[in-house]
Parts: sequence; structure tokens; C-alpha cells
Amino acid sequence: MTQPGELDVVLASASPRRRDLLEKAGVRFRIHAVDVDESLDPDDLKDPVEAAKKLAERKAHAAVEQLASEDYQGTMAIIASDTIVALDGQVFGKPHDEADARRMLGELSGRTHQVCTGVSLWLVHAEGEEFGIVYRTFADVANVTFKQLSDAEIASYIRTGDPFDKAGAYGIQGEAGAFVEKLDGSRDTVMGLPVGRLLEMFPELLA
Repeated sequence: MTQPGELDVVLASASPRRRDLLEKAGVRFRIHAVDVDESLDPDDLKDPVEAAKKLAERKAHAAVEQLASEDYQGTMAIIASDTIVALDGQVFGKPHDEADARRMLGELSGRTHQVCTGVSLWLVHAEGEEFGIVYRTFADVANVTFKQLSDAEIASYIRTGDPFDKAGAYGIQGEAGAFVEKLDGSRDTVMGLPVGRLLEMFPELLA
């Protein structure tokens, strides 16, 4: 429960990268991770931007259902996001195993791919018997070009264990940052939360 006029900001994610981005931006928030079905229909996968937005909304909605109980009073802003890596229309999720990570990195090698991060912010307000929800969802896209990777570089990176919880089998903030030859867009988008654009749209998060 929040105090009158206070905004309770909630990050619906356990991602340390998203947490760090919000903290560095000066946002005061708490974490409420959600576990949702991230599967998508084939039609959804045809448009990575819409797919990322749909998953972000699914996560935010789950958090709202869990947090906005009948006795909730106050104002809460729930932030959820999802990141999708796509190459020539093919969506790369989190790798299932080493072989899958090796395949993804091999296909990304020497080519330009897209990283789409969808963000959904739901504002919940409850005062007395009045209860309202409004939400807005957007996506930000960055184009990432990898240098040509050797088999040894890919194998060395996989041994770090870093690829396995990341879409596209890499994280730009880690050792894989050295793979990037060119970045057209926001680094924060590639990391999983375009916090600059988020705060432009919702400056009240810094209040």
C-alpha cells in the first residue's frame, strides 16, 4: 500500500540487467518477478516487434493480477518488458543447450540482426471503492552487427555460461560486447529495457 500521492513502482522481472538499468536511471522501485507462458503462435512470430509487445503485456497483466488484490489501495506502476532477437525474420529465443547456442551465434556471426524490446507499463489506482487501470505498450528496436566470429571465440563464450538465459544467446553487457562491430540504436534496448525512452514517456517514474 502506498501513501497518498506516492507512486509504487514495480519491475515485473527478475532480470539483473533490467534492475541495474532502472537503478542507474534513478528510479525507486521494487521487484515482483512473474512466471508466464512465453510461447507464441506462428503468426505472432512473423512480427518480432509485436511479439515482444505481446509478451511484455502478458507479464505486466500477470503482475497486476497478483498485486492488485481486492484490498489494494494506492497507485502502482508496473513495468514489464520482453526482448526478442530476430535475423531475417527468424526469432532467436534463449538457447536450449550448448549446441543451440553455438548455432545461434554462428548464424549471427558477420551479420546484422534486430533486437526488439517491448515494454508495457500498467498504472493501477485504487482509492476507496474506485479502481482503475490504464496501460501503454511500446517497442524499441536496435540493429546489431556482429563481426565474423571464429569457432574458438564462440566456444570460449559458451564456456562462460553467459548465453543460456539470454535471447539470441548473448548479452551485450558481458564478454559478447566484443562481438559487436556496429550498433544502430540504444544499448539499453539490447540489454532488455530502453530506460531512456521509458522515462521520456513516463517521467513520473522519477517522482
